[in-house]
Amino acid sequence: MTMDDGRRVTWSKASLIVTAIFLLSLSSSASVAAHGRSSKRFVRSYDEPCKKMRLYLHDILYDYSNSTANSTAAAVTKPTALSTAVSKSGYFFGRVVVFNDPVTEGKALPPALEETAVRAQGLYLYDNKEDYTAWLAFSVVFNSTAHRGTLNLIGADPLAEKTRDISVVGGTGDFFMARGVATIRTDAIEGFKYFRLQMDINLYECYV
Repeated sequence: MTMDDGRRVTWSKASLIVTAIFLLSLSSSASVAAHGRSSKRFVRSYDEPCKKMRLYLHDILYDYSNSTANSTAAAVTKPTALSTAVSKSGYFFGRVVVFNDPVTEGKALPPALEETAVRAQGLYLYDNKEDYTAWLAFSVVFNSTAHRGTLNLIGADPLAEKTRDISVVGGTGDFFMARGVATIRTDAIEGFKYFRLQMDINLYECYV
């Protein structure tokens, strides 16, 4: 065996060792992730929720007159030609708003809007020419000691109704594969700048 052959054998063994360590680390990570869920029981029940939460979403729309630091939502489209031609004043048909709102367990607005551990991130759009209604699509993002992960919500929001139901279509982390219904109602409103929504989230498929 030549010196070059010896070097090739040495590098080959080193490569095998590195590959084995890499595969072992992947296997360990997967095992830890799986164990977090395997220690819990997946429940599917349509009679009684497996998990309940009441949360408050604080939406502060920027309209050029309020502080940018205290705003958590912004319109990303101008009034459409159809909106100005046929919609009654204030219905904003076709308007899209993107938001990154603080979410709290109580009604009080948090002092640090950008540092809350739970947030709602997504969009809503006004989808009716003759009435004040919206369509929602957003994630509730949890990053606290109690919960980590997301819940994904989507559905129609006819604002004139006292309560509205939207779907919980999935989740990640502590809410992996969660499904259910969120009943929302407008708990407070100040002009067109501040909205507080109460969300009663009932999950019917979840790990417990």
